[in-house]
Amino acid sequence: MPVATTQSDFRDHLKDYLDQVEEDNETVLIARSKQRTAAVISQDKLNALLEAVHAKEDSLDYAIARDKLIEMNILPDDPVVDPNKYWSSFKS
Repeated sequence: MPVATTQSDFRDHLKDYLDQVEEDNETVLIARSKQRTAAVISQDKLNALLEAVHAKEDSLDYAIARDKLIEMNILPDDPVVDPNKYWSSFKS
């Protein structure tokens, strides 16, 4: 879950928030004036998101980027499939 803060608190505790972004893979949301918000994310998270967005959905690149996003807890993991039920669904 993202960490939310104000612009002045972010400025006062910049190192602490950047440590959370890098070490804990957190997203920091910074409330700004006029109901605007900025987000700070790690370079690794940004790269994985961009790779997933730019890759074709059925490609190996997409699968790798998706696995990275699952590992970072950005996307939920795929449900475990019971092999007995899976293979029996093909019996006629």
